[in-house]
Amino acid sequence: MALLLAVVIFLVDVLTSIKGGIAVLYVVVILIAGRTVRRSGVTLTATGCMALTVAAYLPQHGLFQDDSALLRASVSLAAIVTSTALTLRNQAAAERLTEQAHLLDLTHDSIFVRDLSDIVTFWNRGAEELYGWSRDEAVGRYVHALLRTVFPVDLEAIQAELIRTGRWEGELVQTVCSGRTVTVESRWALRRDTRGEPVSVLETNTDISERKRAHAALVESERRYRTIFDTTRVSILQQDWMPVKAALDALANETADLEAYLADHPDFVARMRRSVTIVDVNAMTRSLIGASVKAQALGTLDDLLREDEPTFLKSLLALARGETFFEGETQIRALTGASVPILFGITFPEHAEEFGCVLVFAVDITERKEAQEVLLAVQAELAHAARVSTLGELTASIAHEVNQPLAAIVTSGEAALRWLRRPVPDLEEAEDAVTRVVQNGTRASEIVARIRTFLTKAPPRPDWLDLTEMIDEAIVLIEREILRHGVVLRREFEAGLPPVCGDRVQLQQVVINLMVNAVQAMAETHDRPRLLVVRAQAQGAGEGAGKGEAVRVSVSDSGPGLAPEARARVFQPFFTTKNEGMGMGLAICRTSVEAHGGRLWASEQPGPGAAFHFTVPVSAERVG
Repeated sequence: MALLLAVVIFLVDVLTSIKGGIAVLYVVVILIAGRTVRRSGVTLTATGCMALTVAAYLPQHGLFQDDSALLRASVSLAAIVTSTALTLRNQAAAERLTEQAHLLDLTHDSIFVRDLSDIVTFWNRGAEELYGWSRDEAVGRYVHALLRTVFPVDLEAIQAELIRTGRWEGELVQTVCSGRTVTVESRWALRRDTRGEPVSVLETNTDISERKRAHAALVESERRYRTIFDTTRVSILQQDWMPVKAALDALANETADLEAYLADHPDFVARMRRSVTIVDVNAMTRSLIGASVKAQALGTLDDLLREDEPTFLKSLLALARGETFFEGETQIRALTGASVPILFGITFPEHAEEFGCVLVFAVDITERKEAQEVLLAVQAELAHAARVSTLGELTASIAHEVNQPLAAIVTSGEAALRWLRRPVPDLEEAEDAVTRVVQNGTRASEIVARIRTFLTKAPPRPDWLDLTEMIDEAIVLIEREILRHGVVLRREFEAGLPPVCGDRVQLQQVVINLMVNAVQAMAETHDRPRLLVVRAQAQGAGEGAGKGEAVRVSVSDSGPGLAPEARARVFQPFFTTKNEGMGMGLAICRTSVEAHGGRLWASEQPGPGAAFHFTVPVSAERVG
């Protein structure tokens, strides 16, 4: 079209005698070319128009022969140059605007421009993706009707603030093409012209629907957590262990044996305890320590624990080993100064930055402790009854044991009298007889003392014991029962056994019960020898003894043995294989052994009969 117009203008200028500045119309050609071709094309078009102007002027007027024609030609050339410059400038500005529009298309946010009547004049790609309407569908539409915008306040108030400050920010609820509603974070910017008059509004919207839903879920989760935290019947403490975590990490880089270091540096452990801050507590914790307000319960862990409290050191070691949970039993100080026994658990986070929120759960076990004390008292009564019952069964053996020294006393006394009544008293023989009287009297006294000790109801008194000596004493008490049933006793004691720490009466009751049970189990055995074997031997760690070294005692017989189902239940209270049994003996024995930190169990024999074993650790840790 521009080329055709240029040809027409040239022909009119050449073939007609019109004296007007026909060449000025080349400006229209340049303007048309400026809308369709690039900068080089505009320059080439302008050059062509100038050449056509000169070509039409020279044949008709010559050079400097007609001043008016020369002036018209000069004006036409000037108009062509001016229009070319303006066109190139407009093209440069349009290219910049296009580039800026492309940049706006690159952003993920929804951006559109609307005039003061809220009619859309620009709609970027982000707006197309968010709302679902294309640019052609949105441009020229009333934006608030298109998006069915719900404003947080009155629209007039928003527009007044926009005019006053030039900006507005807030949250809007809008409807997309599919009918789904979205919540957007909207930012409005007012554009003014050179005179300061409002021209248009640039609106940038960011979809925050997912963020709002996530925030709502977080708020709901926090509400549920707070409800559980405040209303649960378990004591919960939120503690800050960040300084402890940092100090342990630094210490792990400096020392290889952290456990030994903590054991040798109680001041470090005390400092760590003081550095644990109690950030928050629930109502149950306030009730537990007697705090009327939360502020009274906040402080450091050192306010709750006594100086020699042992479980905090263990919790430090658990944390250093990377464990995520530690539990234990301890006592805390109430505000009144009273000690409250608790069972607690600490949940350690996996990431170091989360140690500002370490949760500690605690349960008051005061009632459980009281119930345990009552249970132990009842158990002691049952154990005493079992000992009385055992001695009742062994009455003949006891009478025999007591009668032996008494008979020896009488015999030795009569002999002493005979030596003294001789015409010439034999004082040396009489002295020997009296010495035997004293010895047998002492022996009778020791037998009675052992029986009285066995029947005592006094609380357990741990002491270092020689198990072989204690077992021999028990054998003496049931020796008559062994002989009455025709049982052969074999003792197999390892030499050099270490002493153990325990209560002599309780452990002696265990041995007597096991041996009496074995003797009575062999009462109906007639086809093989009745053999009772009592063994004592050292046992190392990892062999059923718990932690550390122990002494293992075994009592085996050649009786009918235990059926598998009986072996599984033999230690249950009130279970018995005897017609007249109470079913409490072995249950009491197991409790007594476990109270010493050991273990009692039954095992199969390679031959006939049954075998019972128990261990007693060579340690006083769990006794008393």
